Amino acid sequence: MSITKESKKTLISKFAKNDKDTGSVRVQIAVLSERIKNLTDHFKTHNKDNHSKRGLVALVNKRKKLLSYLSRKNNTEYLEIIKELNIRG
Repeated sequence: MSITKESKKTLISKFAKNDKDTGSVRVQIAVLSERIKNLTDHFKTHNKDNHSKRGLVALVNKRKKLLSYLSRKNNTEYLEIIKELNIRG
C-alpha cells in the first residue's frame, strides 16, 4: 500500500528542482499520486477495506489542495505536472 524507498527516490529525483529538493509542491504531488495509485490497486482486491478508503480520501484531498495551490502560484508548472502524472483527465 505504501511506496518503497527506491520508488520514492526515483520520484524525488524526477520531479525535484535540484539535488536537495525533497519537499517542494511538485515532489509532494508526485509522491501522493503514487500512493493513491497503489491504494486504488489495493482496493481492486480488497474492496471492503473501509479504513484504508478513509486514508485514500485524505490523500486525494491533500493532493487536491496542493494542486490548487500550484495552479494559483505557477500555472505553467501546474499544467506540466498534470500532463506528466496523467491526472485530471
